[in-house]
Amino acid sequence: MPRYDYRCRTCGDTFELSRPMAESSDPAACPSGHDDTVKLLSTVAVGGSASAPASAPRASGGGGGGCCGGGCCG
Repeated sequence: MPRYDYRCRTCGDTFELSRPMAESSDPAACPSGHDDTVKLLSTVAVGGSASAPASAPRASGGGGGGCCGGGCCG
């Protein structure tokens, strides 16, 4: 079940709730009982390896790279 981050506007506490995606926009009371909360945008981790170096962009005219692998950038 997804976890969502919320912040209480009354006391300033940040808290998480596990709830179905269909309920992600429903109101959430903070653990202290306040109802004035806002859902926060969460960062999402994307798979990959931290040790793999990012490939550097090539100079134009090389035939690879560019904005989409060289297919749209003349």
